[in-house]
Amino acid sequence: MSLQDFVKILRSRWLTIAVTTVVGVLGGVAFTLMTTPLYEASTRLFVSTTSGSSLSETYQGNRFSQERVASYAELLTGQTLAQRTIDKLQLDITAAELQGHIKADAKPDTVLISVNVLDSSAIRARDIANTLSDEFVVMVRDLETPENGSAPDSRVVVEQRASIPDGPVVPKPAQNIGVGLALGVVVGVALAMLRDLLDNTIKSREQLEEITGTGLVGSIPLDKERRRQASISFDKETSGIAEAFRKLRTNLQFLAVDNPPRVIVVTSSVPSEGKSTTAINVALALAENEKSVVLVDGDLRRPSLNKYLDLIGTVGFSSVLSGAVSLDEALQETRYPGLTVLTSGTIPPNPSELLGSQSARKLLTELRSRFDYVIVDSAPLLAITDTAILAAGADGVLVIARFGNTKKEQLSHAVGTLESVGAPLLGAVFTMTPARGGGSYSYGYYGEYSARTEPSRRLEITRNQTREITESSQTMFQPSVKSRKSGPGD
Repeated sequence: MSLQDFVKILRSRWLTIAVTTVVGVLGGVAFTLMTTPLYEASTRLFVSTTSGSSLSETYQGNRFSQERVASYAELLTGQTLAQRTIDKLQLDITAAELQGHIKADAKPDTVLISVNVLDSSAIRARDIANTLSDEFVVMVRDLETPENGSAPDSRVVVEQRASIPDGPVVPKPAQNIGVGLALGVVVGVALAMLRDLLDNTIKSREQLEEITGTGLVGSIPLDKERRRQASISFDKETSGIAEAFRKLRTNLQFLAVDNPPRVIVVTSSVPSEGKSTTAINVALALAENEKSVVLVDGDLRRPSLNKYLDLIGTVGFSSVLSGAVSLDEALQETRYPGLTVLTSGTIPPNPSELLGSQSARKLLTELRSRFDYVIVDSAPLLAITDTAILAAGADGVLVIARFGNTKKEQLSHAVGTLESVGAPLLGAVFTMTPARGGGSYSYGYYGEYSARTEPSRRLEITRNQTREITESSQTMFQPSVKSRKSGPGD
């Protein structure tokens, strides 16, 4: 894994890292609040021996004292001294509990011993430290005094007595929160790496092209505005998502210059991948280029175009197929120039049989003869077989994959379904890509740039350039556009 891949994981999984970091910090705060404050009182003991009359004896006495210090440190934390301190102060604890709160440190190459006592009460910590030291002085005197009653060779003096501590030494809020923060970040990064490793969704162009076996013809950035209004007013819009659909339109026009697709089915593997929104705006983008476009709602089970475009949904595709109305009566003009819509009509009891009928093929052929483009919004491939039936009779299929949501096996099964019926796959479209990731970043920048310039002038230039490219292509590869449109069997 490269550094760039690692940074991408951190950016895509930032929420996981943020949550674990917050949990870690809160854990540190909770641990601090739940910990009983402890106060520390300290005393210092001095160990001495009887002075010699010569320099050699004095040196040996100092060495003797230093050797005694290590043993005295052990005695200070022993059970005997702890019990004597408890009896002296009449404490309501056991000797073992008190031993756990006593710490004695002997500094190397010195005759000093530091004694530290922890307790939940500052006053009691001081009293225990002082009493412990006093009792230790007595203990050493008893241990070091010879049986004949002569002066002991070693003695201990309390060099510094304990005072009441100013504040608790436990807990340590800064340390606890710092540890919680560090643990939260580490755990968050680990979880992010694990989630990315176990993630089976499609997140890159390479993955999408490998599974579909075709190229990426469009990458549509995430735009929350589409949740409220699916259609884009291309005569006014200069946003990143509008430019993405214009680029998709251009790519569609040059996919097969010898025989450009005109009846295009838009589908996805599962619902909620932006299929209908893509179909609507592909149709609008083509209509913006002064093409006559009809948008057909081929989902006869859960139609949605009539809701998105505020049209009548009870008269449409199924009505024409059943012979209830004529095609002219079912077609509905929209508020967008160049775009006509054929809604689903009444939901029939047998959608698959209806879509696979000869009448459905004739209807698509008639629409093809009337309009430059026929865009069919179909049902998801893995849910039902309706889309496969429509795709088999179309010029090509656009398969939709939602960034970070569509699973690899779902898309693979959907492509396999299309291949099994011989449906030509035109390309794949990535929807809801991150605003700062991949190609969508350039769209966002382009839209931001255009917002700072003259939008109307820039839009007119873009439209003219696209028109010139399209007209030149048609001149090169098709002798007469008018003759193609006028042919009855086209």
